[in-house]
This record gives sequence, C-alpha cells and structure tokens, in this order.
Amino acid sequence: MANTSPQRTLPLLSPHSGGRSSLTCAFRCGMACAHEVSNPSENTYFGDVVADAISRRGALRAGALGALVVSTGVVGVGAALPAAADPDKETILKGSSGGGHGGSSSSGLKFTPVAPNKLDAITVPPGYDHSVVVRWGDPVVPGAPAFDFDNQTAAAQAKQFGYNCDYVTLFPMGKDRGLLWVNHEYTDEVLMFRGYVDGNAAPLEQIKIALAAHGGSVVEIARAGKSGKWALVTHGSRRYNRRLTAQTPMRFSGPAAGSALLKTAADPTGRFPKGMLNNCAGGTTPWGTVLTAEENFNQYFVGGNGVPEDQKANLVRYGISTTVAIPSGNRRFDRVEERFDLAKHPHEINRFGWIVEIDPFDPDSTPIKRTALGRMAHEAATTTLAKDGRLVAYMGDDSRFEYFFKFVSKDRYIPGFDRHNRDLLDEGTLYVAKLTGDSPAAEIDGTGKLPGDGEFDGAGEWIPLVSGKRSFVTGMTAEEVLVFTRTAADKVGATKMDRPEDMERNPVNGAVYLALTNNTNRTAAQLDEANPRPSNRHGHILEIVESRNDAGANRFAWSLPLVCGDPTDPSTYFAGFDKTKVSPISCPDNLAFDRDGNLWISTDGNALGNADGLFVMPVSGRERGYVRQFLTVPFGAETCGPMVTDDQRSVFVAVQHPGEITGATPDNPASTWPDGAQPRPSVAVAWHKQGKKIGS
Repeated sequence: MANTSPQRTLPLLSPHSGGRSSLTCAFRCGMACAHEVSNPSENTYFGDVVADAISRRGALRAGALGALVVSTGVVGVGAALPAAADPDKETILKGSSGGGHGGSSSSGLKFTPVAPNKLDAITVPPGYDHSVVVRWGDPVVPGAPAFDFDNQTAAAQAKQFGYNCDYVTLFPMGKDRGLLWVNHEYTDEVLMFRGYVDGNAAPLEQIKIALAAHGGSVVEIARAGKSGKWALVTHGSRRYNRRLTAQTPMRFSGPAAGSALLKTAADPTGRFPKGMLNNCAGGTTPWGTVLTAEENFNQYFVGGNGVPEDQKANLVRYGISTTVAIPSGNRRFDRVEERFDLAKHPHEINRFGWIVEIDPFDPDSTPIKRTALGRMAHEAATTTLAKDGRLVAYMGDDSRFEYFFKFVSKDRYIPGFDRHNRDLLDEGTLYVAKLTGDSPAAEIDGTGKLPGDGEFDGAGEWIPLVSGKRSFVTGMTAEEVLVFTRTAADKVGATKMDRPEDMERNPVNGAVYLALTNNTNRTAAQLDEANPRPSNRHGHILEIVESRNDAGANRFAWSLPLVCGDPTDPSTYFAGFDKTKVSPISCPDNLAFDRDGNLWISTDGNALGNADGLFVMPVSGRERGYVRQFLTVPFGAETCGPMVTDDQRSVFVAVQHPGEITGATPDNPASTWPDGAQPRPSVAVAWHKQGKKIGS
C-alpha cells in the first residue's frame, strides 16, 4: 500500500556545506567539513603534470573508455605507454545498448521523471507504488519487544532494527524470499531522545542505546504475492535474523592480525576487536557473504590530546583532534566503555576503519575484519573477478582530498570451493589510484568548459602499496601500510579526489564507476582534469576502464561522464546528452547497476535545495548521460542503498535521517515520515504496479 502520511512541504533550514543540515554534519561525520583537511600531503595535483600526459596523448587517447593501454606489470608513471589493441570507446559504449541488445538502441527506460520537491514523503513516477519494508526499532530477533519511542532500552535496541540505515543488499532464498542485509551508519541522539543536550549530560542508558543502534541487521523478507513489493517476515523461526552492534565480538584476519598496532589491554593478542562503527557502503562476495565498510569512526573517540607524541600524527591523519580532550558534540561512548578514551587506550581506534565480512546465513558466525583491504574511512567493497579468476575489490575513502583503492587476491576464485574462497581476502595486493589528465592545464579553468579534446579524461595506474607481508612503501612496514593506509597512499603520490565514495562495476561492459560526492574546499589552484571545479558543491562521476577490460590490470583510462548540478549551469556535463531533457542532480553518493547496465545513483545532501533522491543514467548507447530522477525521499533525508533486484521488478532504498534538519527535535519534528509520528529511518521498496521492470 502506498504511504498515506501527509505530504508536507518543508522549508530549507540552515543548509550546511554541500547541502546537508548542520545537524546531519554534527552526527554523521563529526563536522568534518568544519575542520582542517586531514590530508596534509604535498601530493601533486595532477594538473601539474599534464605536460607529460599530453606528450603521450596519441598513445592514451581520450576517454575513460577510450583506446586502452596494455600493461603486463607495474610501470613507472612517466613511462611511455604503447597504443593498445583493446576495445575502444565506441566498441564498449555503443556496442552495448545498456539494454544488452547490441547496437546503439535506447536504454529501455521510459518512466516519467519525478519533479524536484521538498515533500515529507517518498514520491515515485506514475504507474509505480512503494512501501516501507523495515523501520528503526522494528523487532528483528524473535522475542524482541515492539518499538516504544518514549521507553527505549539498550536491551531492546540490541534486538531491534538499528538506526540510520545505509547499504542494502538482498541474498535470495528462492524466488520470493530472501535475507536483507542493512548497515546502520550512525545515530542522531537529538532526534532519538526527548531533551537530549549532548554526550556529557546524556543518561548512560541513552549512550548504551546508541551503541546498540549502530552496526547492521539481517532480516528475512518475503515478496507480497506476485508484485515487486516486499515485506518483513514477522512469524515463524526467522532463524537467520540477527543484529550486530558496536559491541558484537569480532576477529581480525589477514597480514595485520596480531600486530602490536592492534593490541589493547582488553585484547593483548590484537586479534579480537569488539564491534563495528559507522558502517556506510558495502558489497558482497561470490560465496554469499556481505562486506560492510566502516567509515567515519574517528568521531567516537576522546582523549586524543593524551596519546603518546609519536602517535599523534597518525591520529591527525585520520581526523582525530590531538589538541582537545573531548571534541565538541562527542557522543561520549567512553562514559560507558573506557576503550573509547584514547589517552587510556591509544590503539583502540586502530581497530576501526576496516572492511568487515559477515555471513548472513550463519547467525552464529563471528564477523571478520579483513586487514588486507587496508584501513580508511571505507566506502564500498565491490567485488568482481579478474580475467584470470583472481578476486578484485574496489573501495573509496570518503573524505575530502582522499583516494580510491583496489585489492587483488593472490589466488583465484574457485566456484563451489567455499573453504578455499573464504581465504581470498586475506592475501593479495592493495593498490591506490594515480591519475593524469591529457589536456593542457589552461583548458581546466574551473568554468566547466570542456577541454579541446571534448572530454575530461586521461589515464591512470594502480600503484601497489602492500602485498602480504611485503611493503612497497619506503619507510613503512606492511603492518603500518595496512593500519595507516592513508599515510602510505600519501607517500606514493596517489591522486587527491573530491570525496571518493561508492564504486561499482557495470555487469554489461565491465567499466567501473566512482561517485565523487563533493568538495567545497578545493580551490582554483587545486584543479585537475578529474576534479575540474573549484568549491565543488555538486560532485561528479568518474568512469574507468582497465587495460584489456581486465579488473586485474595495473593501468586504466578514465573520463567524467557526469558533472552534476543544475543542467542550466554551464559547469555541468551529462556525457554530451541534451541538457534540456535531463533531471538536475547533486551530490552522488551510492551507486548500483541493474542487469541491463543502467547506472542508478542515490544522492546525499542535495545542494540544489530540494530533497535527495534516486536517479538512473544509461552509460551506453544513444541515451548515455540521460539522467532521470526516479524517486525522491522525504526532505531532510538522504537516499542510501540503492539495490535493484535481479529480476528488476523491485528497487530498494534506505531512507536515512528523515527530518534531520537543524532545529528539529522529537517535540518539534521536521518530518513525520513514515508513520505520521516521530521520523524513523527505514528501508523502502518501489515497484511497477503492473509488474514491469523498474524504469520501464
């Protein structure tokens, strides 16, 4: 049944940098954009080295999906690259329609786009419907109590659906049932509790509730009849249902497990961390597990001023203040668990910022923090296979001027050999990306005008950081590279990007896409061809094709098919598509593909002043760049997820922080979505009323 709550129009209150409210910034990332940039490296903005790229233009020619370079190993950045016999841009993009039918036909997307709005509701195109699947506080574990906003307890929350839902994925159990995995990124205590002031004054029970509201949930869901609607299974054993929190026992695996850098008084072995925090994007493995990414973990700690002097530089690099004992707005988890006080336990923070693997089909299994994938403000862990069968995982580091990464396993994936495959993420090579443009610096002038060759594009290489116990970074051991991955990437000259977030690989043509959400701190002096706008409020999408179209390759070509914002703004670019026909889009965050190869984009912090939403863009054929808005979420919320089911009859989105607008409180809510009372972060699903494919 469609949502019937009032569709109120809400005012735009106190927008923060990039379009978020300051309330969101305070609780989601600890006001990161109000602090100094944590990357102090002098890595060259690659606009300074375009002359070298221009000299190789004939070999590298044009486009993330242009003529691809061939490499059989790691090659120096300045090395000349041979022209390649790989598929060129025309072959890859026009040879697949986005609908998988070949030629240059349209994408098959025919819905009427949703207009920008500020409604307190989900809006979908004509012919579609939507419903809520699961809400904050809904019972997850059998025996969990019903949600009671004014009588919350930590014991109840540990059995109920957690707060701010983010990454969503579905593990099928036949055609009409499945296990839904959902991340719970962060808590907003101002909206969760009446009269909340700050962590210093909060009752201890509220802090315990917040600890329990982080983590993730596994819930069994079922299709409603033959439609695209799905609903929570509320009866029967629900034996797979599970809550994971900031207190769930876990273990480390991989080369850094047992490192002195991970040892604490509570865990002198350095192998058994407790809980996970700020889980944002994620991915899945071919053997049916979820990979969930710990992101802004820095904001949960106090006492940074009291750590040993030789450790302070590493803390600063990860956004920790080393000058104040208790940062403003801190949740004060240390009042409940001393481990969050770095002055007493300086290594505890090193136990967060990892990719965590969880088996949704084994509710008794211990989650694994995979150290071989490095430590950062992780976004995504999207897996695929190289041509030789090795497992590849793509990851972003979501902060201003940070990097994006790739892990390639040492051994090959063997279908059906579960015992072998589950060790693939423990040994391999971790890489970071370095990009060069192919246009003169004068042509990247910040106006959005395309350079002379008609695209923002160039070439790049994956620079190895560490492989097993072998470090490729001068002056750092392998364990140091994995625990302080940002510092390692600084040292090898990786390219600073505009908040690298979700990375996804197109199932049709193999191209890889990276969401770059925004970066209002980039100045005109810091422009380069991959980040071509100063004070970048609206973000853009990076498109990559690796040499030989092989995920295991060391070289790639890149371009920007989408530079977001108001289509009437000359600084925007929609892959050359007619901008009078596209939907305005701002702040791309999470990405997903349907089976036809269309790119779905959810947004976070719409700097155009309207609600965030879900958009779809064909990346090939005649409609490449034709961005259309498929839905909007309640104003003040962020669109997360998203996920299109394999049969393409349903699309799931996580509606995070509805009503999170500066000045809102439980007694003065800015949203009453989804039930007409207090706002509750929820997962929703949309479908075509006639059972057609999403977007048709």
